[in-house]
Amino acid sequence: MNNLHHTNIHRLRTARLWVGGILVVVLGLSACVPEATTVSFTPAGSALPSRSAAVAQPTPLPTRGQIEPGQLVEYRAQSGDTLEAIAAHFHTTVDDIRKNNSGLPPKTTTLTPGLALHVPIYLAPFTGTPFQMLPDSEVVAGPGVPGFDGKAFVDSHPGYLKDYTEYAFDQTLSGWEDVQIVARDFSVNPRILLALLEYRAQAITRSDQSDEVKALPLQNANYTAYGLALQVSLAAGKLNEGYYGWRTGQLEEIELADGRITRPDPWQNPGTVAVQYLLAQWFGQEQFDQAVSPDGFIQTYRNLFGDPFSYSVQLMPGDLQQPKMQLPFEPGKIWHFTGGPHPVWGEGLPWAAIDFSPPAAKPGCQESPEWVTAVTDGLVVRSGPATVILDLDMDGDENTGWTLLYYHIADQDRVAQGTRVKAGDHIGHPSCEGGRATGTNLHIGRRYNGEWISAAGPLAFDLSDWIVGSGDSPYQGTLSYYLESVLHACDCVTSNNQISLAPPELPTPTDNSSP
Repeated sequence: MNNLHHTNIHRLRTARLWVGGILVVVLGLSACVPEATTVSFTPAGSALPSRSAAVAQPTPLPTRGQIEPGQLVEYRAQSGDTLEAIAAHFHTTVDDIRKNNSGLPPKTTTLTPGLALHVPIYLAPFTGTPFQMLPDSEVVAGPGVPGFDGKAFVDSHPGYLKDYTEYAFDQTLSGWEDVQIVARDFSVNPRILLALLEYRAQAITRSDQSDEVKALPLQNANYTAYGLALQVSLAAGKLNEGYYGWRTGQLEEIELADGRITRPDPWQNPGTVAVQYLLAQWFGQEQFDQAVSPDGFIQTYRNLFGDPFSYSVQLMPGDLQQPKMQLPFEPGKIWHFTGGPHPVWGEGLPWAAIDFSPPAAKPGCQESPEWVTAVTDGLVVRSGPATVILDLDMDGDENTGWTLLYYHIADQDRVAQGTRVKAGDHIGHPSCEGGRATGTNLHIGRRYNGEWISAAGPLAFDLSDWIVGSGDSPYQGTLSYYLESVLHACDCVTSNNQISLAPPELPTPTDNSSP
């Protein structure tokens, strides 16, 4: 059955509230909280230690001459770019890009970073700044994250965050532990979350903030979202919406808090658009323009961590291919395709997950004897409540290479962390555990170098040669097996969405009798 909510942050809810990183967010926030509160905020970016001598200066803004509709402009592919997304950014078509770039391969997933393209451009009004704030690797929890000791960083500064504690995720946690869990689950770089906490509440450098500021450190003025964990979860969800909206070409414009519209510059990178998208929830035009400028939020970031482009990591190679994977259940068992592409964590983009439900005697949530299995060989690098993470390169780091998220895995018989598995080995039983689900199911998604990979599109999920196709809304979509069969996702159990993994072929018996 469809899983309506895929995050453990729901454990912070009140009796009438559930939070998935997006549900409680209020669009159109102003730069400060409503007048009914007594919260007092220091202007963003103030009270920061001076590191100007050691910090590289921003790269000068690129200049844009007058551009005529349909004019060919040069664009150099960035890590993770696809032709489909570039066409959306420049308001053109893939066919028109191919016509003007004869050397492109007939079929490709991601483009080689640095590849020079000539792209026909059709600029839309209200196009925003060309200034790139952050590389993608400072927004995504990728290969650069494991070397960052967040606890030591927080403890080395005088701000209130190092002494902050709250009850979240069914336990009492420190401020850094809250940030660490949210960053891990949303696959967002913890440095960007810490920088946002400093930008809005000086959580790293000030120890004298009021309880009201600590309760709403990011000033997400939704009063059912008190506390650090909820506030940071809201921000992480918005960062992902902006990042993957731009990555896939789904995001064309951003609405600011005052209702005005801005459109990202066609040459922008997803990491910068992610931050722009989040800042737009807080600021109207004037404050937004300042926040996304070289003198805005990035100065807070540089004061904390130096020049982010000096230690950026390339996340995506050219023509990235998914390793061979099989359906995640035992051969001969009939399961049902109950969820097409939909949110992998929280309630917004990316639509990087799909759902399967096991055979059951009755609908709804119930214990299942059926087994979820490994889609390929790998190392279990995380096994906890409802969750298993399978690391395909077996280096023990879920932020590098291909990883698989299995969610709604029952606690009973769940595979242990550190287990090496082969394709088809048992992972655990499907359940309703974790998040909110309408029935026992498996929720599964992919990451590469920490970046969620959309379930449909140029690099569609491929399980036993069943290819995922997109739908018009979350949970819709298809599974196609060559030209022979197409299944449509349905929150139901019918012959039209049932699927099974064929049992292995048995060897043909040989007649060893004597003539």
